[in-house]
Amino acid sequence: MSGRFKYSLFFLVLIAASVWLAVFSYPAPKLNIIACNVGQGDAFLVQYKSTQILVDGGPGKSVLDCLSKYMPFWDRRIEVVILTHPQKDHYMGLVGVFQNYKVENFIATPLDASAQEWGVLKSLVGSKGVNVINPNSDMVMRLGLIHLDILWPSSAFLASEGKPPNENRAILSGSASDSALRRVSLYRNGVLGTLTSKKDPNEFSILAILSYKDFNALFTGDIGGPQIDQIISSGKVRDVDYLKVPHHGSKNGLTSKLLEASTPEVAVISAGKNNSYGHPHKEVLDILNSFKIKTVRTDDKGDIELITDGETWFIKSSRDK
Repeated sequence: MSGRFKYSLFFLVLIAASVWLAVFSYPAPKLNIIACNVGQGDAFLVQYKSTQILVDGGPGKSVLDCLSKYMPFWDRRIEVVILTHPQKDHYMGLVGVFQNYKVENFIATPLDASAQEWGVLKSLVGSKGVNVINPNSDMVMRLGLIHLDILWPSSAFLASEGKPPNENRAILSGSASDSALRRVSLYRNGVLGTLTSKKDPNEFSILAILSYKDFNALFTGDIGGPQIDQIISSGKVRDVDYLKVPHHGSKNGLTSKLLEASTPEVAVISAGKNNSYGHPHKEVLDILNSFKIKTVRTDDKGDIELITDGETWFIKSSRDK
């Protein structure tokens, strides 16, 4: 057997092996929500086949380890990144995400921040031509079987801060077929850093209900009680299966009213082990316990993965035995 033939055969075998490896690493046709263990911060990866939504990026590079662990090795594209609000424990990790992945769409409020690292992220987003979307509570978005309803910030809240809401009513849409999302049609001309406010950035946190068939998950950022009351009054909160507990389990976040309005079956808390804030606070754990809601924490369980077919669901963690 000639050396050239051996080389050609080896090359063909390598290609075939790579193809089969890609096939077997393709995610199953179920929705996965991974609460990444990023320490004292938030980073949630939502994945359906090869379509990904990343909600926040945590305080550092740990989010990259999470993405590498759960995304197919050959998939270097993230369809949507959502930044709930511009504080370091939510956006710092996104710098590495934008450096290492092709992000197609970035959902973030126009609220600005003064930190140097925020300027780095803004420059990255601009230089890579990422489509920026400034959301408000009038928006309903869709990526195939995944629906995203924005509950906050409201149009009135943004207008009160001097930022009129985007009047474009287009719906974020993608292929409803089983193939991976190819392109999306989005709200256009969003911007970062055009709004300054004396209010706590937590008040601008994006709240959204993500739906897949009959399964619903509520993402809350670091929202606080006064805004929660406004959101509930709007009538937009509905029953969900999964709740991302606001503000890492701070007593200034979760309220009994939110649990009464959303009736979740499982609550996930993202917090750093032995963090200096004492998160999650005992008051929050007591409220969750009084509602008999299954509660899981990244500081206790590591990565927390929920897997659902749209009707039933189960949870596993990286520290399960």
